[in-house]
Amino acid sequence: MAKIIQLDDALSNKIAAGEVVERPASVVKELVENAIDANSTVIEIDLEEAGLARIRITDNGDGIEEDDVLVAFQRHATSKIKNENDLFRIRTLGFRGEALPSIASVSRLEMKTSTGIEGNKVVIEGGKVKSVVKADSRKGTDISISDLFFNTPARLKYMKTIHTELGNITDVVNRLALANPDISFRLVHNGRQLLKTTGNGDVRQVLAAIYGINMVKAMIPIRGESLDYKISGYISMPEITRASRNYISTMINGRFIKNYALVKAIQEGYHTLLPIGRYPVVLLNIEMDPLLIDVNVHPSKMEVRLSKEQELNELVSSVIKNAFKTKELIPAGMVTQKQEKPKSEQTFMDLDHLPKAEEMASLIQSTIERRPLVEGKADELTKSYKADERQSASQQEAPDWRNALVAQENPALSFAAPDENEFVQEDGKTDPAASTAASEQPAEVQASRVPPLYPIGQMHGTYILAQNDRGLYIIDQHAAQERIKYEYFRDKVGEVATELQEMLMPITLEYSADECIKINEHQHELEKVGVFLEPFGYNSFIVRSHPQWFPGGEEKELIEDMIEQLLMMKKVDIKKLREEAAIMMSCKASIKANHHLRTDEIQALLDELRRSSDPFTCPHGRPIIVHYSTYEMEKMFKRVM
Repeated sequence: MAKIIQLDDALSNKIAAGEVVERPASVVKELVENAIDANSTVIEIDLEEAGLARIRITDNGDGIEEDDVLVAFQRHATSKIKNENDLFRIRTLGFRGEALPSIASVSRLEMKTSTGIEGNKVVIEGGKVKSVVKADSRKGTDISISDLFFNTPARLKYMKTIHTELGNITDVVNRLALANPDISFRLVHNGRQLLKTTGNGDVRQVLAAIYGINMVKAMIPIRGESLDYKISGYISMPEITRASRNYISTMINGRFIKNYALVKAIQEGYHTLLPIGRYPVVLLNIEMDPLLIDVNVHPSKMEVRLSKEQELNELVSSVIKNAFKTKELIPAGMVTQKQEKPKSEQTFMDLDHLPKAEEMASLIQSTIERRPLVEGKADELTKSYKADERQSASQQEAPDWRNALVAQENPALSFAAPDENEFVQEDGKTDPAASTAASEQPAEVQASRVPPLYPIGQMHGTYILAQNDRGLYIIDQHAAQERIKYEYFRDKVGEVATELQEMLMPITLEYSADECIKINEHQHELEKVGVFLEPFGYNSFIVRSHPQWFPGGEEKELIEDMIEQLLMMKKVDIKKLREEAAIMMSCKASIKANHHLRTDEIQALLDELRRSSDPFTCPHGRPIIVHYSTYEMEKMFKRVM
């Protein structure tokens, strides 16, 4: 008797549903994508019990013709591709023809659809057609899914809580809305509206509807292109971060995709501006020839395979890096306490560790008494403070869209058109302090993104207090020197000098047999970062010399750390190895906390920091400078309301 049999359609559809319909969010994704492909301009998603009880999706798209109504529920029935060649030129979101039959096989489905001439209604239960009748002729499709997984109870066991499943659906709809700002989306759960977008084509309106207006004002536009790719989108300023990658949305030709290499490219664009373990909020749109992408890799169609992936990753990184090159990335000291996100997602820039108003007042007063203002600057700063006071008062009276709140119904918001120079300067004005101190600063310092700073004193031998006509600045002296040293060592590690310094006492290092194999295999890469090893007996090495610029007294620990980095790498990357080496050296060679500096030493450190290419964060992504504006200081002291 034959052991191999042909599965019937009902069982085949249930198996396919296991691939396509994992949870209610999968149903929403597939049906909304169908609505988008049908040229809809308005899509409404109405849910009950996170979609487990009911999912209803209504659109005003092209609709399905009468002859195609039942064919649409057959496996691999699609209008998106005709032959094998079309697989390599896919421009639609759906193309497999598995969504409708898979969903219908595990639910009770009712669909009304019309091309605008005559409508039809079909009812399917567990994959079996119950009825097909005439319906009204409103153009578009209205599809309702109820009792999802009613005939596959084992699947229901794997469903999470209502909140979790609803969160998954919201995430899907948010990303579809971001990818299609010209479509109006409305998401309702148990009668409560969760999202509404205008569909006017402005993606910032969608960002505001999803993340809130405060997030939009903390994002800057990016754009760039190469021969094969064109990218655009919005990225958050470095002080706005999240604890997971979920806030990074990457779209290719209008399709939301997940690609780990792209996320790494985005992180590389931020480089040392991000703290370890934190991620930015990013919307990245990529346009490319469909021939360069294979979307037929996974049933969910979110995982894709890219041609010329390295070229795309380099373009993304460089565009993000260039976006920050002209920005002054000094966070404000006064942070709004009311956040538009859960407390668990507070940004790393909450600055709770900084002095409160009363402590700040006492600190400033005592410091000024001990150390007067920089000679010749007192009158000048007093005048500028008065000017700032007048400016602050006028700013209070002037309404601004940045102070608007997004209403519950997400009304249309007014935004200026995107500009190439948008957010180039924080307030759109020139730096008044730069002209004052121009004659006192070297040319390269004048071009810095950090304004001239004049020392007041130190706090606990750890924080430098400085001022200018913009207000008070607090500088973490260890983080500042880490940045300075990092940029110095980054250049040095990239060009290992031939001049080596012989060690009075050579260093002996021992490793296990498997570690020695990897070290021997990559000894050339270690030499490129200044680690010169010689075999010395069984499973051991000796170091007799090192580059002259190695931090003094830290040579052994530094060499061990660099070898450890190499051993931890699954695939040895010389660029990454150099990066880690520069970071380790900068940390070991920098000023530690509780180290008191003279005024001239403070000024020299501030000038060196201003010469840095990225003077805002240390190599680990922690902030270096925090700014309290004159207006904020006066507000703390109740001089202005």
